[in-house]
Amino acid sequence: MQRVEKILGQLTTASTSASFHKPVKVVVTGAAGNIAYSVLFGIGRGKLLGENTLIDLRLLDIPPMEEKVKGVIMELDDCAFPILNSIVGTSDYETAFKDAEVCLLIGARPRGKGMVRADLLKANAKIFEGQGKAIEKWADRNVKVCVVGNPANTNALITMTNAPSIPRENFTALTRLDQNRAISQIARKANVAARQVKNVIIWGNHSKTQYPDVHHAYIDDFPSATLSTGIRAALPEDWLNGDFIKTVQQRGKAIIDARGMSSAASAANATLDHVRDWMLGTPKGRWVNMAVPSDGSYGIAEGIVYSYPVTCSNGTYTIVQGLPINDFSRQKMKITEEELRDERKQAGL
Repeated sequence: MQRVEKILGQLTTASTSASFHKPVKVVVTGAAGNIAYSVLFGIGRGKLLGENTLIDLRLLDIPPMEEKVKGVIMELDDCAFPILNSIVGTSDYETAFKDAEVCLLIGARPRGKGMVRADLLKANAKIFEGQGKAIEKWADRNVKVCVVGNPANTNALITMTNAPSIPRENFTALTRLDQNRAISQIARKANVAARQVKNVIIWGNHSKTQYPDVHHAYIDDFPSATLSTGIRAALPEDWLNGDFIKTVQQRGKAIIDARGMSSAASAANATLDHVRDWMLGTPKGRWVNMAVPSDGSYGIAEGIVYSYPVTCSNGTYTIVQGLPINDFSRQKMKITEEELRDERKQAGL
């Protein structure tokens, strides 16, 4: 417990102080990949843990990618980022995960031509099983894990299952990208700035079954209101219940269709957002979305990693409770829950 308080004290102080503190050990897997490439320079600029928190960076990738990782390290060196205390590239799990305090599990096999989601799950299960065992064996006992590689929710479950001595609440998966996508769609439709859109919820899986929910969201300083107005009062119901949901659910595919590659910079940005808010805290009254081990909240089955609205403080998250759920939302939430339960079966968990 003293170790936890010490780390959190460093991070909290570092976010507001001009002085440097003891380096935090951060692991990034899939270090030669496109998402990691964007994440790493964000880390160097202080977008992960604050501009004054020193970082010992561990870059993990498979042996065939070692030369590319060396090139990434050369570029990081050439940026001369003040907060990067050390950088190590490796394909060895012990070297990467020894005493790790924050792990960004980005590396995963991408979906190939003709592959369905079940194929992707099978292909990546061994990767995250191995990384879970490595975290169990070598990482700090309060390591914080954010899984980005898809299927992210179930990969997080696999990782958590293979690291039983680490608190289960320390394993999360990325749905902040979906939140950011939903906010941008709302802002565009309402002709407001993204910063004005608050408390959009992403329920469930990072997949085409996810449910972007705006029943409890609002827009600050909406032109027709004095202070704020609920999104449901500001925008057409048929759009919110139809095209809006479909656009957010299918955004990843749309980006692949448009640029010939999957989301990279936006996924990296969301990963930085996710960890920064988790470790340094969310502003008062603001919710963010994280896929976390279900505790039964809102009637969702335990034993899956499910996206909920949360608030964060001092390195912990709390699921937002007591929100009224109507029949429309309940149906959508159950569909994505069922997909996650099915993925758990396919993973043999």
